[in-house]
Amino acid sequence: MAPPEADADLVADRFDEVFDRYYGHIYAYAARRLGPDLAEDVASETFLVAYDRRAGFDPARGEVRPWLYGIASNLIMRHSRAEARRLKALARSAEPDAGPDHAELVPGRVDAGGARARLAAALNRLSLGDRDVLLLIAWAGLTQQEAAAALGIPSGTARSRLHRARHEMRKALGTDTEVER
Repeated sequence: MAPPEADADLVADRFDEVFDRYYGHIYAYAARRLGPDLAEDVASETFLVAYDRRAGFDPARGEVRPWLYGIASNLIMRHSRAEARRLKALARSAEPDAGPDHAELVPGRVDAGGARARLAAALNRLSLGDRDVLLLIAWAGLTQQEAAAALGIPSGTARSRLHRARHEMRKALGTDTEVER
């Protein structure tokens, strides 16, 4: 990743480079959340909003990447019904992704398909706030602090949302072995 100062300069002076650098990442995140049908719209709209608000970008906030993911997350929230339908469909489908059909891979695929269905159902049960933090970290690769900045929430709130979300995911996988302190 480029240093924050370089990103901040790009926002103000050469926004096309911000687009070139991050469009693929924002699109991929939106596609995982909403599917490819809506992802292009969300990714494009993310950059339209960012371009319109570029004068208000505060370089002191840090990198451009969390700012863009925050915009994308807000747009995805508008499409939450589509995301809920997608997660429900994934939960119903225990079929693993198609690929070469080798007999030795079948047991692992069945297990993975079942886990994917349980995880999708658990994701669908999460509150939007908890889901946003978890997916920004797990799918977009943001740090907890970057996810907090992207969503405009305090770091402690992001930490507690992430804890709840991880707890639910572990529960869905049957690996929740929380230790008493």
